[in-house]
Amino acid sequence: MLHIGIDVGSTTVKTVVIQPETKEILFSRYERHNASQSEKVYSFLQEIFSAFPNEQYRLAFCGSGSRTIAQILQAPYIQEVVANSIAVRAFYPNAKVAIELGGQDAKIVFFHHDHITNRLTASDMRMNGSCAGGTGAFIDEVAALLRTQIEDFNSLAAKGT
Repeated sequence: MLHIGIDVGSTTVKTVVIQPETKEILFSRYERHNASQSEKVYSFLQEIFSAFPNEQYRLAFCGSGSRTIAQILQAPYIQEVVANSIAVRAFYPNAKVAIELGGQDAKIVFFHHDHITNRLTASDMRMNGSCAGGTGAFIDEVAALLRTQIEDFNSLAAKGT
C-alpha cells in the first residue's frame, strides 16, 4: 500500500508518493494552484493513479487549504506545523530548528533531545501573521521583478556588495 501526502498551501500544492517500508519517494510534484486548489489536487491524484494503477493507497492532507478537501475525500488531515515536526523527528533526529517559508506565513519549530524519552521533541513553535512579507510568495515576487530564477538567488547574493 503506497502512502500519498498532499500539502495544499496558500499558493501551491505539493504531493509525494512513498513506498512505506523503504521510505522511497516514487513520485513528487510541486506546482502553483492559481486559486484552483481542488482542481490541482484532482490533477495530481489522476496522475498518481495512472502511474500506479494496481496499487492501494493511504492518503493524508496537510496545509492551510486542505481541510475541506480532506473532509470531502474522507481522508486524514494534520495541521502543517505538526506534520513538519513529525517529519523532522523521523528523518532529521539531530535537528535543532526547522524553518518553513510558506506562501503567506513563516513557521519556526525549535527542537531539543529529550533525555527521558530519548527522542527529539518540539520545544517551541513560532509563526508570523498571515502576510506574504518574508515568505516564499514574497521571494517568488522578487524573483519575478528581477526577471531571474529563485535558484540563482544564492549566486547573485554572493556577488553583492
